[in-house]
Amino acid sequence: MSEITTETVTHLAELARIALSEEEIATLTGQLGAIVDSVAKVSEVATPDVPATSHPIPLHNVVRPDVPGPTLTTEEALSGAPESDGTRFVVSAILGEEQ
Repeated sequence: MSEITTETVTHLAELARIALSEEEIATLTGQLGAIVDSVAKVSEVATPDVPATSHPIPLHNVVRPDVPGPTLTTEEALSGAPESDGTRFVVSAILGEEQ
């Protein structure tokens, strides 16, 4: 059985500066008690022989290696641009800002 009481919940709410109604305190007392009981059950089963895991199935990285490949030349990249100055894209200023 858990050690969470209405007084504990009230005290924690005061520390966190959270205003709780009596109904919320009663609900949270039950919910927090269930959480504490569940953690206690897991703690009973956990032994030093069982390694901690973050996932029940081993995960492997499925991302391909980051290897540089062929890239576009400046001319190829700018070939479809509506406007360029020969070395970069030219875009109109936004929000009335001029540079």
